Amino acid sequence: MHLLIDNSNTRTKFALTLNGEISEWRAIIPTSDLSEKSIEDALQGRDFQKVTLCSVVPDATALIRTIIDQPIHFISHHSKMPITIDYPDPSKIGADRLANASAAILNRQGPAIVIDFGTAVTFDVISEAGSYLGGVIAPGTASLRDYLHQKTALLPAIRLEEPGSAIGRSTEEAMQVGAVIGYRGLIREILNKIRAELGGNPTIFATGGDAELIGKGIADIDIIDQDLTMKGIQAIGASNH
Repeated sequence: MHLLIDNSNTRTKFALTLNGEISEWRAIIPTSDLSEKSIEDALQGRDFQKVTLCSVVPDATALIRTIIDQPIHFISHHSKMPITIDYPDPSKIGADRLANASAAILNRQGPAIVIDFGTAVTFDVISEAGSYLGGVIAPGTASLRDYLHQKTALLPAIRLEEPGSAIGRSTEEAMQVGAVIGYRGLIREILNKIRAELGGNPTIFATGGDAELIGKGIADIDIIDQDLTMKGIQAIGASNH
């Protein structure tokens, strides 16, 4: 049994694999709530022999290191991966981005582009030869939504959902249009520029919390896979334990 941990700035997700298959069991803890007790409660005494950790939060990495006794592989640019790296400073590539890129070419050749809708939205670009080339980091949808509420006197907090019209008939509806329809414009423009430079016909993946909402309005996206990062963590872990 292999424990996979995806530790992001917002949430920390746990999954188990058995005989190479990711099980249906999942546990999720807000990263701000991580503690010895919350992790032990999440794992609920489950038995596993090895751990692969994909982390972008150093304090959480240190905490997990002290709690878990089983062998841990910490994903980094030093890991054995199904991709090569063609990037000036590989140490600056986030572990989650390496996991996403690895998952994108597990069962196919490059080129590929992965869009991860998390705290930030990231684009990761893989060449036809399977090399990680770099990407884009932009504000996530929550950053745009929360900023307007926090920095203005009258704009309310909203929940992201599909607007019924491009013409908002209330303040909330107007904000939904900007946050959802407007955000799709940002995604499309970045995709267009990347594809023009990359060439070929890249497979475009989407993952992360807002992938379903934003991605369903972008025809260019080929695959929406909420398990993409976990699949990459599993693949890297299998090659390094």
